[in-house]
Amino acid sequence: MRKRKLGTTDIELSVIGLGSWPMGGVHGGMSWGTQDDQASIDTIHHAMDKGINWIDTAPAYGRGHSEEIIGKAIKDSSVKPIIVTKCGSTWDKENKATFELHEASVRAQCEASLKRMGIDTIDLYLVHWPFPLENMLEGWETCSKLVKEGKVRYIGVSNFTIEQMEQLQPIHPVAFMEPPYSMIERRIESEILPYCAAHNMGVIVYSPLQQGILTGAIKSADQLDDVDFRRNNPHFTEPELSLNLKLVDGLRPIAQKHGRSVAQVALAWVLRKKEVTSALNGARAISEMEDSILAGDFELSDGEIATIDRLLEKRQKELPPPPAGGRPGGPPGAPGGPPGAPGGGPPGRP
Repeated sequence: MRKRKLGTTDIELSVIGLGSWPMGGVHGGMSWGTQDDQASIDTIHHAMDKGINWIDTAPAYGRGHSEEIIGKAIKDSSVKPIIVTKCGSTWDKENKATFELHEASVRAQCEASLKRMGIDTIDLYLVHWPFPLENMLEGWETCSKLVKEGKVRYIGVSNFTIEQMEQLQPIHPVAFMEPPYSMIERRIESEILPYCAAHNMGVIVYSPLQQGILTGAIKSADQLDDVDFRRNNPHFTEPELSLNLKLVDGLRPIAQKHGRSVAQVALAWVLRKKEVTSALNGARAISEMEDSILAGDFELSDGEIATIDRLLEKRQKELPPPPAGGRPGGPPGAPGGPPGAPGGGPPGRP
């Protein structure tokens, strides 16, 4: 598995990372459907055996359940992965999703994550969302203190705008960020990626397969579990679904030429960008992870990238205009994301 250095840190990440959001199961929060915990643990072990050296999680994934599963998986393992987890997106006493970035809460969230995973230090700690905005700087300053205290090695942000990152930089440098990026969600290309390059920031991207639609395995939302949040995601419903399936069909000849899957083509396309350190792939079964692992050594030719660009241009022309006011910003229950925010839509990111 190829590795790339994460910005100015001393950490090298495999170009494919394992996302654990689906491993949260139905234990509260946005769910990908029911999940077998042993299958999750087996998937983690398989990924590590095959050269994936980092796992991404968050307390919000199953109300801490994802972190607990990771803790069980790595407890007796001789190979310890680099751990990425987050603060800010949490839940209240009634188990409802909420956002908290005041110092006492961030500290409590960090301690809870350490305990759930049975570790002493979090390698990479992200502020999940900039909400509540009035506590954004306080939350970041608290993360900086956690670095000084040795509980966290490096801190970064997910779903922040450039303007918001600029406010954070004087307090503590933003070492890396985690934005959404795929053939379908390309907004970071124009400003976010150049900003990260100019500031030597690492970039780990989430949803490079657009939550499964770019695997070619999903033809309809009816295939998904009744409690799967993707049933209401615009990418999985008409009028966009047909265009996304047409894009997948257009990618098949490239995949077949190399004896690869469409998913591997989609991952290689994301990794073509030198600014992107690694691409995160959410999985909850060995079979799902095995396919993505094979993308770790796959590179597209310039001609193939040009062909994909033409497919994406065609899709964009056929895409209906967004509803008045644009797509919802941020996760359910969150304030609308500011214009241009990398996480300002579509819905479906806790």
